[in-house]
Amino acid sequence: MAINLQKGQRQNINAPKFTIGLGWDVNETSTGGAFDLDASVFLLGENKKLVSDSHFIFYNNLKSPEEAVIHTGDNLTGDGDGDDEQILIDLTKIDSKVKEIIVVVTIHEAESRKQNFGQVRNSFIRIVDTNSKEELLKYELDEDFSIETAVEFGRIYERNGEWKFEAVGSGQRDGLGAYVEKYQ
Repeated sequence: MAINLQKGQRQNINAPKFTIGLGWDVNETSTGGAFDLDASVFLLGENKKLVSDSHFIFYNNLKSPEEAVIHTGDNLTGDGDGDDEQILIDLTKIDSKVKEIIVVVTIHEAESRKQNFGQVRNSFIRIVDTNSKEELLKYELDEDFSIETAVEFGRIYERNGEWKFEAVGSGQRDGLGAYVEKYQ
C-alpha cells in the first residue's frame, strides 16, 4: 500500500529499481492553447551541482551516461489517466558521485502561451517498485501555483547508504532555465 506524503515529508525508498511517475490534468478553462508539461531530472553531486552536463535528463537527453536514469519520452498533451511521463531509476547503476536526484516539471513555452501551474490540476509524483509493480509512495500537489511555470515536485537523496524521497512542491516562475542555472 502506497504512502501518501504531504509537502516536506520524507520516506525511505526500499527498492533499488523504481519508476517515477508524473501526472497532471489541465483545467477546462485554460488559455485555449495546448499544454506541454515536461519532466526533467537533475543528478547532483555533494556540491548540489550537476555531476556533468549529461547528468541533466530531459526530452533532448533521455538517458544518463551509465543508463541509471532513463526518461521514457515526452508526452506532448498529458491526455489520459495515470502517468503522463515516467523516469526509470536503477540505483544499482547510479554513478557513485550522484547524491541527489531532483525532479522538476515545467510548462513548455509557458510565457508565450500565457500558461502557468494555476491552470493545472491533479498533479502528482509517485514511485513504483519496478519488480513488484507496487506503488511505494505518492505526493499530490494541492497548492495553487497561479504564477509559477516550473515546479520542483520532489527530490531523492542518499544519506548513510539509504535513498530517501522528499516531497518538495516548490514552484517558481522562470521556467526550466532557472533550474538549469541553479544546478549547473
